[in-house]
Amino acid sequence: MPKSSPGKDSRLDLRVTQIQKELLERAAALKGLSLSAYTLAHLIPIAEGEIATQERLVLSNSDRDLFLSVMENPPVLKGKLKTAIQNYRQKYGE
Repeated sequence: MPKSSPGKDSRLDLRVTQIQKELLERAAALKGLSLSAYTLAHLIPIAEGEIATQERLVLSNSDRDLFLSVMENPPVLKGKLKTAIQNYRQKYGE
């Protein structure tokens, strides 16, 4: 996701208390940024981090080893799963 967009065409409104607004404006001024730029500079990396955390699967060493082992040596299919896969392949192809 790009950190900035060439043509900003959407708006985000936040409801805050007067004290919260003054605090954010003061912090933005210390950085020499507008309140909008300051807010985006802090919120975008947080949002990206939270999305990455939710979309990433972290395995323990033993789980990783088990996964890799099964990928390298897949179990022999049998029963309903084998039948379901065969039916799928007949209907939709490989």
